[in-house]
Amino acid sequence: MLLFEIANVYFIMPMPGSQKMNSINLAYFLYRWRWIFRCLFGLMIILGLFRTSWHSKWKWLLILPIGVLVGVIYMANFVMAADHMFYQPKKLLLVNAAENKVDSNRLVIGVENNGEAKAYPIRFLGFHHQVQDTIGGKAVIVTYCTVCRTGRVFEPVVNGKHEQFRLVGMDHFNAMFEDATTKSWWRQENGEAIAGKLKGQQLPEVLSTQTSLSEWLRLHPGSLIMQPDSSFIASYDTTFKYEKGKSKNSLTGTDSLSWKDKSWVIGVKVDKERKAYDWNKLKAQRIIQDKIENTPVIIVLAKDDKSFFAFERPDENSVFTLNDDQLISNDHHYRIDGDGIDTSFSLKRLPAYQEFWHSWRSFNPTTKKQE
Repeated sequence: MLLFEIANVYFIMPMPGSQKMNSINLAYFLYRWRWIFRCLFGLMIILGLFRTSWHSKWKWLLILPIGVLVGVIYMANFVMAADHMFYQPKKLLLVNAAENKVDSNRLVIGVENNGEAKAYPIRFLGFHHQVQDTIGGKAVIVTYCTVCRTGRVFEPVVNGKHEQFRLVGMDHFNAMFEDATTKSWWRQENGEAIAGKLKGQQLPEVLSTQTSLSEWLRLHPGSLIMQPDSSFIASYDTTFKYEKGKSKNSLTGTDSLSWKDKSWVIGVKVDKERKAYDWNKLKAQRIIQDKIENTPVIIVLAKDDKSFFAFERPDENSVFTLNDDQLISNDHHYRIDGDGIDTSFSLKRLPAYQEFWHSWRSFNPTTKKQE
């Protein structure tokens, strides 16, 4: 019983060696049949106690292993359970820029749909892991995993039904959610069900942007901004260390060198193709023009050194320059988010993410790397 309870937590929490093993099927098996194992081992314990000679002077020694077992069961199922360590907001409060209390230098995951824009500070998402909301009439689940540095937004729709999720643990250092209906496990990085009845299905992704709050409000002045939930004030990060890459934590810390496990990269998706760009190189150049397979692309970094965007270039001969957060090509000007300023044409946005190299490489094994 003791070993089972430890194993039930070990494979889905960041413990030594656990996140480097391909153990998700074993972890899900143990979790799915956990009550069968518990009943079996519990019956064995009861039968053993009945066979014990209670007249022996050593009978009290039984209290020690049983006490240890009770303590481990409590720790594994309450103290160390992911959904008992991190909670969804009890009250989701979003306000306009005039009422906002969040520091404008903070990073946010921004989403715009049907003319409505909302910003979710990473400071809050890092604790909650998920926030369910509606933007422009579309239900969304805004997610973030600090250990992978991945912000993703999905539609919480499974087989045509609005689904609820809870944080259940992690696999390969990435947060996992469990749906309420089938108890399948879903990966935060790409919205894929990796264990359970729905294995192989994928949540529809919603295009999102990681920027500073000030940049987001400059581009979307009418946006609403998520505010802290008063029930969790003490749980939110009070420093900028994580967002600036200054954290020294072994799980969330950043390596300032390039192409190390904990280095930052910008991962870009073009259909089924993937490519990673070195954050240090982007900071130095501010604009990178490249091709992903046959698609000409451009990646840009705003002057705040935080906000980045990726686009598909109109053609491989088009050359862009960046001046005061405006993109210029063929005498046409574009906002840094690709919207045309003196032209009705806007650049096509591409999904782009800032995350740790170990994360992007793990979940995009066919990715190419810009040298």
